[in-house]
Amino acid sequence: MAARTDLFNSPDYFNVDELLTEEQKLIRESVRSYVKKEISPIIEDYAQKAEFPEQIVKQLGDLGCFGPTVPVEYGGGGLDYISYGLMMQELERGDSGVRSTASVQGSLVMYPIYAYGNEEQRNKYLPKLASGEWLGCFGLTEPNHGSDPSSMLTNIRDAGDHVILNGAKMWISNAPFSQVAVVWAKDEQGIVRGVIVERGMEGFSTPTTHGKWSLRASATGELVFDNVKVPKANILPNVQGLKGPLGCLTKARYGIAWGAIGAAMDCYDTALRYSKEREQFGRPIGGFQLQQKKLAEMVTEITKAQLLNWRLGVLMSEGRATPQQVSMAKRNACEVATNICRDARQMLGGMGITGEYPVMRHMMNLESVITYEGTHDIHLLITGMDVTGMNAFK
Repeated sequence: MAARTDLFNSPDYFNVDELLTEEQKLIRESVRSYVKKEISPIIEDYAQKAEFPEQIVKQLGDLGCFGPTVPVEYGGGGLDYISYGLMMQELERGDSGVRSTASVQGSLVMYPIYAYGNEEQRNKYLPKLASGEWLGCFGLTEPNHGSDPSSMLTNIRDAGDHVILNGAKMWISNAPFSQVAVVWAKDEQGIVRGVIVERGMEGFSTPTTHGKWSLRASATGELVFDNVKVPKANILPNVQGLKGPLGCLTKARYGIAWGAIGAAMDCYDTALRYSKEREQFGRPIGGFQLQQKKLAEMVTEITKAQLLNWRLGVLMSEGRATPQQVSMAKRNACEVATNICRDARQMLGGMGITGEYPVMRHMMNLESVITYEGTHDIHLLITGMDVTGMNAFK
């Protein structure tokens, strides 16, 4: 397939850029340039072949996209949350799978090691993860326990200077290529603990998940633990219970809120450009009312989401954002993006289903994004519980 020229022009209908610092704009520009140069020309081909572009791991490390909010002394960027959000927006504008690679590494692997680990663990793992020398993954979801992680079966039992880990995790981004897995398992008292599992530990395998119609350029797999001996030094000492993995997910969902809008912006920009070039009935289709309606609604929803995400970023950087606010932003971004993708696909007609344009790839990817790290329905109920004070989960 011929490489697609990336002509992306970012919509900013309400001058949201004026709310950004010069540093934040510079960071966004560097990631946008990277996506145009390294991701857009190759991503359709990798998605068609359902292959993971392994070279991006080192590239994302060099660019500072792994753990941008982790302090500099551990290899992170020491950046604020709006900078992190803008990075995720630009990466997902390229492809959801590329953003997933970065989200998992930063929010689900580096963050728990930084927040819940000890100094020895931070120094051992974080610099290698930040640079892209190592890739990590996050093991929470199980074959029979997705939205209800408290029912997990994966477990550890004490065996002297180590623990024995048994169980399985499913739908794990990065798993087939990871050197490190942050895994959540129940101990003998039924308390959820985090353990760092390393590639090469006997009994640990990561079979690849095949046959996906979504996130095809992202590597997904299982984590299988068959009496794996994990040193007690690899247990995260500073957290117990589900608040550990859920704290990581709050950070990752924040990144998704920005990322999904990146996909929406790409679809809107593609549809807008197409509407000015494609002629039917003697004039560009952008001149017809129904097409203008679609474009006007797209840019309205993108603008609302940009403002919501910016405000959430300010609250995150101040340490004041609630997990419920993050849930609302994640759900909103996914809904906006899937609707915009669908409308853009219609505007492109038959061309919308081809790899010549990014729309159908984004649409398929977003079907995963709308489900992972809290399904669309679960996030709705999180907001419902927050505003009513009543728990619909029990």
